[in-house]
Amino acid sequence: MSTPPRRPRADAGRNRTRVLETAVALFAERGAEVQMAEVAKAAGVGVGTVYRHFPTRQALIEAVAEQRFVEILAFARTACPSAPTARAALKSLMLHIGRVHERGRTLSLVIESALGATSPRGQVGAELKDVATEILDRGRDDGTLRADATFGDLYMIVGALAAVARADLGDWRRFVDITLTGLEPQEAPSGPDAARPAS
Repeated sequence: MSTPPRRPRADAGRNRTRVLETAVALFAERGAEVQMAEVAKAAGVGVGTVYRHFPTRQALIEAVAEQRFVEILAFARTACPSAPTARAALKSLMLHIGRVHERGRTLSLVIESALGATSPRGQVGAELKDVATEILDRGRDDGTLRADATFGDLYMIVGALAAVARADLGDWRRFVDITLTGLEPQEAPSGPDAARPAS
């Protein structure tokens, strides 16, 4: 009788989590100078353990980038459904994203340098899109977001928000407020100018 395949040891999963959390902290503190051996030492594991989970430094940085969006997704799934309106849900999510990028400026530089971008990818990107679409659908239903707002609009807005917070280009919280004003439902034009074609 054949022996069933062994499941990965629980401590292997814990080691991966420890390495990833340590890498996030080190990259956020010291930037691109951090090396794999330093991550291993700080995490209390051997270098071989780090390479078993993350075969290259690039793979480690990709996992660090994904972890950031996993945390944003977890926040969205926890906080957004309980918000009283879609507008409130979107504001809560945007403020959280702004704080993540404000606190993680050095980490963002590492991710962008290694991967060429800081936007979400793969499954976590698809799930974030689902959450954003749910907020927009809710906003159309409860009348707190303009009916013609699309996921593409939100993607563009969040990208701009991340850039403002990440590069310290100004008051990103004011950017959130101004953006939300622009996403409010638009009143239909009335009066003599309503039927006048645009020149």
